[in-house]
Amino acid sequence: MVMKGKKGLIVGLANNKSIAYGIAKSCAEQGAEMAFTYLNDALKKRVEPIAKEFGSDKVYELDVSNENHMAGIAELVEKDFGKIDFLVHSVAFAPKEALSEPFMKTSKQAFQIAMDISVYSLIDLTNRLESVLSEDASILTLSYLGGPKYIVNYNVMGVAKAALESTVRYMAVDLGKKGQRVNAISAGPIRTLAAAGIGDFKQILNWNETNSPLKKNVTTDQVGNSAMYLLSDLSSGVTGEIHYVDNGYNIMGMAAAETTDEGKTVLSWDVK
Repeated sequence: MVMKGKKGLIVGLANNKSIAYGIAKSCAEQGAEMAFTYLNDALKKRVEPIAKEFGSDKVYELDVSNENHMAGIAELVEKDFGKIDFLVHSVAFAPKEALSEPFMKTSKQAFQIAMDISVYSLIDLTNRLESVLSEDASILTLSYLGGPKYIVNYNVMGVAKAALESTVRYMAVDLGKKGQRVNAISAGPIRTLAAAGIGDFKQILNWNETNSPLKKNVTTDQVGNSAMYLLSDLSSGVTGEIHYVDNGYNIMGMAAAETTDEGKTVLSWDVK
């Protein structure tokens, strides 16, 4: 098994519909041992059964904005594992109003919160875990096409993802000197707890399914398998990359539609 003997920390898993769950599932199937974090008591009751499902009783409370939590995470990991070989950063947040109101109405406070939780936490967490990361550790975070491109209603989170992708590249150089790697997966839209805060998300799902080359939406299993590759030694020569898992949607330059003789715009494959 590809991940046999590997130990890792999954940060930000919320439930069995989340992308982090798909990543943990794929890693577990390939023999990895993992510890998990939960944000608060409300999520603890969801995360503990998932950890048990993957043969783990190592579950830590971790709010990346809580200094006490962050200061103690390395000690918890060291106590249970000594060293870990991989880290999954599945953390993002923006205040609700920053996703529902026009981007130009984003408050300074909301902007700072989005950047702190969604971007800086990757840097901070990696630094805090420096003493327990193996020499060839692999770090993975999660992005979205709304970073490099405009996506309706994604607003300040798009700016945060753009910053996150740039952070991956700069971290790759610093960590590369140690032999460690960092990459990001840019997944297509998936119905997750985080996606619930994005307006008209059903429309986004339908649009991606219609216009992606493979004519379907991506699954958490598909993202999980790609993540497992990036976390394993199979990708030992890969760092600083943004790996798209979106059924090819990101390559499209325009919608797959045509104009009929009557002047109506329709999907190209519906034209007879």
